Amino acid sequence: MRRSYTTVLIVPTGIGAAIGGYAGDALPVARSLAQVSDCLITHPNVLNGAQLYWNLPNTLYVEGYGLDQFAAGKWGLAPVHQNRVGLILDQGIEVDLRVRHLQAADAARATLGLHLTDYIVTDAPLGVELKAAASGATWGTIANPDSLLRAAERAIQEAGADAIAVVARFPDDLGSEALQSYRQGKGVDPLAGAEAVISHLIVREFQLPCAHAPALSPLPLDPTISPRSAAEELGYTFLPCVLVGLNRAPRFVEYSTDPQQDQIWADQVDAVVVPATAFGGSAVMHLGRSRSAASPLIIAVRENHTRMQVPPELLGISAVRVNSYLEAVGMVAAHRAGVYPAALNAAIAPLQWLDDIK
Repeated sequence: MRRSYTTVLIVPTGIGAAIGGYAGDALPVARSLAQVSDCLITHPNVLNGAQLYWNLPNTLYVEGYGLDQFAAGKWGLAPVHQNRVGLILDQGIEVDLRVRHLQAADAARATLGLHLTDYIVTDAPLGVELKAAASGATWGTIANPDSLLRAAERAIQEAGADAIAVVARFPDDLGSEALQSYRQGKGVDPLAGAEAVISHLIVREFQLPCAHAPALSPLPLDPTISPRSAAEELGYTFLPCVLVGLNRAPRFVEYSTDPQQDQIWADQVDAVVVPATAFGGSAVMHLGRSRSAASPLIIAVRENHTRMQVPPELLGISAVRVNSYLEAVGMVAAHRAGVYPAALNAAIAPLQWLDDIK
C-alpha cells in the first residue's frame, strides 16, 4: 500500500515561456503528468485555453497567489464536487461584448451543467493598463481595485458564490508589435501580467478561488497564426475555460494542527516541475527549499525557455535537470514507481566503498 503521489506543475505567467506562455499550450504537459500522478496541482495559466479546455478529474486548478500560500504551508487545498461560480463583469465592457460573455456563461450552464450565480457589474470601469518590464515580462495595473473588491464581496455575500470569475475590459492594441509577435508564437503574452494582478487581489482578500478572462474586440483574421496562440482566435470570449476550471477548483483552508483527511498540504507534494530559468517565484522557492525528510523532487525543464534567468543553482535549490517535458513525465513516473532513474540508463556506475570516497 502506498500513499497518493502529488505533482505540482508551474509555468509562470507573463514571462514568455516557450511552452505554456501562449493559449493553454501547456495543457498537453498537464494531461501527461496527470496520468502519472494521483493528484496534479497547477494553475490557470497552464490549463486555460480560451474556448478550449480538458477535464482532468485528478487535477486541482489553483490561482497563483493561492498556490504561493499553499507552497508556503499557510493554506491547504480542499477538493470539492462543485462550486457556485460568481461572475463579475467590468462596467467598461461595451454592451455587445457583455452580451457575448453572458451567452458564454449561459452556454456553460446549459451545455456543461455548471452552477453560476447571477452576475454582477462593477460600479465603475476597472481601468486596466498593460505594462512591460525591461526583461520583456508583462504586468499591469487596475485604476479602480476597490470597485472590483466591492463586486466580489456582493457575489460572495448576496449571491453565495464559492469561486469568482472576472471579465475585465482590456485595452485593444491591434497594431502593437508585442501582440503581433505573440500571435506568431514568438513573444510574451501582453495580457498575462495584468490578469494575474486581478485574480491575486480577490484571492488575497477573500481566500476564494478566482480566475480572469479578458474582454477584447475580435482580432483580424490572420492565416499565419502560431498553433500555440490559435486558441485565442476562436471566438468572442476566453471565458469557457475559466468557468470550467473554477467549477471544481479546490477551496482554501487555513493552517490547522488537525487537518482533515481530504485536505492537501505542501508537505504532501512529491514532485515539482518548473522551467529551468524560472525558479524565482514564491511557490517554487518555498517548495524547492524544503528541508523536510519528505522534500519533493524538483525537476527543471531546459527546453522551456523564458525571459527570466533564474536557475535553481542561483537560489541554492537542488534540482534534476531534464531536456524536455517528455523526459520530465518519465522522471515523475520513475519517482512514483520507486525506481532509481540511473537504472533506466544503459550504463550504471558500480557502488563505491564509502571509506575510499572519504
